[in-house]
Amino acid sequence: QVRLVESGGGSVEAGGSLRLSCAASDHTANFVCMGWFRQAPGKEREAVANIYMSVGFTNYADSVQGRFTISRDNAKNRVFLQMNNLTPNDTAIYYCVAGTDQYNWYDPRKYKFWGQGTPVTVSS
Repeated sequence: QVRLVESGGGSVEAGGSLRLSCAASDHTANFVCMGWFRQAPGKEREAVANIYMSVGFTNYADSVQGRFTISRDNAKNRVFLQMNNLTPNDTAIYYCVAGTDQYNWYDPRKYKFWGQGTPVTVSS
């Protein structure tokens, strides 16, 4: 069973930065793509970003484009999410995901493996 373990969440003030890390128990090169979803209190889970593990192509939600950067290190089986210029609207539980479906990156049903999540709180 593949395990994904997130780290790096925490509390910051608006305008601050955080770097999330996701460690996979399997070789990340075995996945077609990995990414990050988030879920804020009272809201549905939403896609944040994803990356195709072989070529490095990335996708971002409009709400984070230009502020967040997803990257990978296949040698260390890790995926990262650098989050800059954070706002209170970014407050959520952030989940690392991995899957083998290359289509519809924003659809949570396309990802077979999920981490337990790491909380991010941004205060104004």
